[in-house]
Amino acid sequence: MKQRMLCAGVLAVWLIGSVPSLAAEEMAAPTVAEAREFLEQAEERLRDLWIISGRAQWIASTYINEDSQILAAKMDEDVIRAVIELANEAARFDGLDLPDDQARMMKKLKLALVLPAPNDAELTAELTRIKARMEATYGSGKYCQGDDCRDLTELSRLMAESRDPEALQDAWSGWRTISPVMREDFARYVELGNQGARELGYDDLGNMWRSNYDMDPDAFAAEVDRLWNQVRPFYEALHCYVRAQLNEKYGDEVQPASGPIRADLLGNMWAQEWGNIYPLVAPEGQGEAVDVTALLVAAEADERAMVRYGEAFFSSLGFEPLPDSFWEKSQFSKPRDREVVCHASAWSLDFQDDLRIKMCIQITEEEFTTIHHELGHNYYQRAYNEQPILFQDSANDGFHEAVGDAIALSVTPNYLVKIGLLDEAPQGGSEIAPLLKMAMDKIAFLPFGLLIDQWRWKVFSGEFGEDDYNASWWELRQKYQGIEPPVARTEADFDPGAKYHVPANVPYTRYFLARILQFQFHRSLCDAAGYEGPLHECSIYGSQEAGERLHEMLAMGSSRPWPEALDALTGSSEMDATAILDYFAPLKGWLDEQNAGQSCGW
Repeated sequence: MKQRMLCAGVLAVWLIGSVPSLAAEEMAAPTVAEAREFLEQAEERLRDLWIISGRAQWIASTYINEDSQILAAKMDEDVIRAVIELANEAARFDGLDLPDDQARMMKKLKLALVLPAPNDAELTAELTRIKARMEATYGSGKYCQGDDCRDLTELSRLMAESRDPEALQDAWSGWRTISPVMREDFARYVELGNQGARELGYDDLGNMWRSNYDMDPDAFAAEVDRLWNQVRPFYEALHCYVRAQLNEKYGDEVQPASGPIRADLLGNMWAQEWGNIYPLVAPEGQGEAVDVTALLVAAEADERAMVRYGEAFFSSLGFEPLPDSFWEKSQFSKPRDREVVCHASAWSLDFQDDLRIKMCIQITEEEFTTIHHELGHNYYQRAYNEQPILFQDSANDGFHEAVGDAIALSVTPNYLVKIGLLDEAPQGGSEIAPLLKMAMDKIAFLPFGLLIDQWRWKVFSGEFGEDDYNASWWELRQKYQGIEPPVARTEADFDPGAKYHVPANVPYTRYFLARILQFQFHRSLCDAAGYEGPLHECSIYGSQEAGERLHEMLAMGSSRPWPEALDALTGSSEMDATAILDYFAPLKGWLDEQNAGQSCGW
């Protein structure tokens, strides 16, 4: 799963620390007029800082050297300092009866903080060091056997390609040798983060994170559970089928025919997506996925041509073409003369029309889909560019990823025919194989996307204590994913720290929401396009009606609560996972047939 940097909207600042006390005259009862003036000044200040910081970050990513890194870090410090100061000042207006838009801006300022430190300079500095130390430990992590050291990239490649159970177990266990040293730091980070959250008026850090979803934090937790329960039977059917295939491949001694699946057999270091082992479970006589890579090579498409296909998709929906500056300033390929960050990302550098993508494009099917996804971010960024700066973001943190992924769902064989890459779409009866291949990633991910924050929320609340960090982690891995470790784990281990988002303090529920919302978006856009037929065959390419519906939602940014934005696109203010069931309906029926007589569940 790719993580994409979106240089638009409110910067997710992770730290808030102590600032000088306000003067007595500033503590006088504030007025609505003063609140409006404060927000106007805050917006102007943040716009200037975010623009220059974004440009520094762009240079740091496309010209990697010591100087560019120093400049980017300096601008980060300036931004963090400003947001800290403004967030504290915003507390002055707590309890004031403000117009809805101003009240929402104040809330956005406060909730821009992902990790609030206590209002004490020494504790702030301590938390800064802890977070930096955990990230550095993860980033520099290697599994060494004598002089032979392998990093995460090498170990992940082995997990994806090897079918040797002993080698898989070794790589899986080896990567987790990097994280026990984080355990003590993590416990202190929880303590300090909770203290900071409570000083801001939240019960704990998890409560603060859940407060950023336009609903009561406990109600949001219940909403996440409701969505999971909508798709859980489908996941269990996929789990049952995959387990049977792995049992046939490896035998009972490696993978029993019942119970959880061994975590290291699923082709991914965290068993979060299973697509790498699709060849082990691919059904015979159920069709094959279209080889888009071969089509692109045959068409002699280069990097820019790949992006032009993506732009043409949005133009067919009625969106304006990308500005000339996009083509002049984006990074489409890896330069020969310098080091760059190749991780795909979408950028808005001036909160207006300076849109860019940064990729090192390969002529492959995966990259073709990624381009459509990244441009989804860019068109979202441009659609909300008339909103105030604090509202230039997606409706909630799942929407941005969901929009890009919803567009990518329209990269179907029928779409490939329309743009001249494919002569004829495969006919009926061939949908099982491509749907299974897609489900091995998109459906397999759902419980993992859920449980990362389920674990952290319970740690922050104190339900899971330091003495059972690892046991509680595996309790949730088995409960939601139906997987188990290949070797015994104890409290001497700290397996949560072997997943980047935990030591880096990155909330994860957004990815679960994005996997749900993308299918809900897709179904509604197909309805707007007047499409009739199997949902997995729908492409909204060429539909002005779908484009108008999409733009209406995108243009709202985060100016209104996400249920209103969702309603603008789908006609419903409630997230709904049944679109996933509609999309994969043929596969679910086929899986049920394959699983007949099996003892499913774990």
